[in-house]
Amino acid sequence: MMRRSILPIPRCSLSTEWISFMGNSSFLHFLTLLLFKQKGKHLGAILISVIIIFLLSSVLFISSSLQHTLLNTLGEQPDFTVSRVKAGRAVDTPAEWIDRIVEINGITRVSGRVYGRYYFAPREKSFLIVGIDFFDEQNSKALQKLVAGLDLRTFLAAPNMLVGEGVKKYLNAHYYKEAFSFKTPQGSFKKVHIHQSLPEQTKLIANDMILMPIDLAREVFGLGEEEVTDITFNVPNNAEWDNIIAKLHLLFYDVRVVEKREVAKAYENLYNYKGGLFLILYLITVVTFMLILYQRYSMVYSSERKEIGILRAVGWSIRDVLKLKFYETVVVVLISFTLGVVLAYLYVFIWDAPLLSQIFLGGANLPNEVQFMPVINFGILGSIFLFYAIPFLGAVLIPAWKIAVTPPKEAML
Repeated sequence: MMRRSILPIPRCSLSTEWISFMGNSSFLHFLTLLLFKQKGKHLGAILISVIIIFLLSSVLFISSSLQHTLLNTLGEQPDFTVSRVKAGRAVDTPAEWIDRIVEINGITRVSGRVYGRYYFAPREKSFLIVGIDFFDEQNSKALQKLVAGLDLRTFLAAPNMLVGEGVKKYLNAHYYKEAFSFKTPQGSFKKVHIHQSLPEQTKLIANDMILMPIDLAREVFGLGEEEVTDITFNVPNNAEWDNIIAKLHLLFYDVRVVEKREVAKAYENLYNYKGGLFLILYLITVVTFMLILYQRYSMVYSSERKEIGILRAVGWSIRDVLKLKFYETVVVVLISFTLGVVLAYLYVFIWDAPLLSQIFLGGANLPNEVQFMPVINFGILGSIFLFYAIPFLGAVLIPAWKIAVTPPKEAML
């Protein structure tokens, strides 16, 4: 009689069981039931996480949008600004400097500017008055865009000015709806009519700005015909910038030269500083929240301990339990992060970030209502996600692992 060899019944390894378990909808069904069963615990963590991510994302969106807009605006500005200094402070610059600067090789588009702050004495608010020579081709492209579509014949027929939205609202509130009388340094008053407002899209840079003919601006500030506030010019060859600065200091002993790159760097550092403060606060808040979360998950309820103990008793390995907790936590993390970022996007780019925008725009002078241009830095968002997700996963998985390594009988007690 032929002896039949009895093969041992293969025991399905836990990894094989897990693969088959993952392959069907049972795992997703069980995971969904687990999420809904413990929704009270998860909703609290999601709510706090959404608030933290929302605040930081909003700040970073505002900072990125303002930097992008300002740097684009600075890209159209002259490369250099030259002004005269006396005893360490800026004074009026002689217009004759223009002719001497033009003679330097490599310099183009030399132009004198007249501008300054005019303080509205009763309320200590100020307007930025910029005088423009509308027939000078050397004016920067940015100012040309501000006055695009202007009827120069009507505008220059009488003392007129163009005002930003903030200036217009402020003057209307003080009953200066058609004209405003500027007090000159000589003690006389100069009445200037409000011709029209500057375009809406210029609010960020022109909210408190007044544009008027350059001769009218000289009269308001008490400047002579041979005086300007500063002189601007371009240097097409970037390699010559340092050489041009050296020539200017040899030509004038009382000169201050400001590069466009310095201004751009100053703005960038300013907004990076403000955004960095919120990033530090975010990290402190996240660390505190994760410590609380870790303590919360370390003090696991008896029902949750029994749940892990039952899973271990029916054949789940420690790895399987941790995978379940991992996916459960990943769902919470993704929901929290997505909600926080989406709400921040709507708050900044759709609702124009009320209240929070004043931290960056400042409300000491005229209030500014800016429409932020959508600019998203995915690198920063990725960093936020990692700084949030990794500590969150650690705060959940470490306590779960401590329970999973205990014998099932002890876990179910």
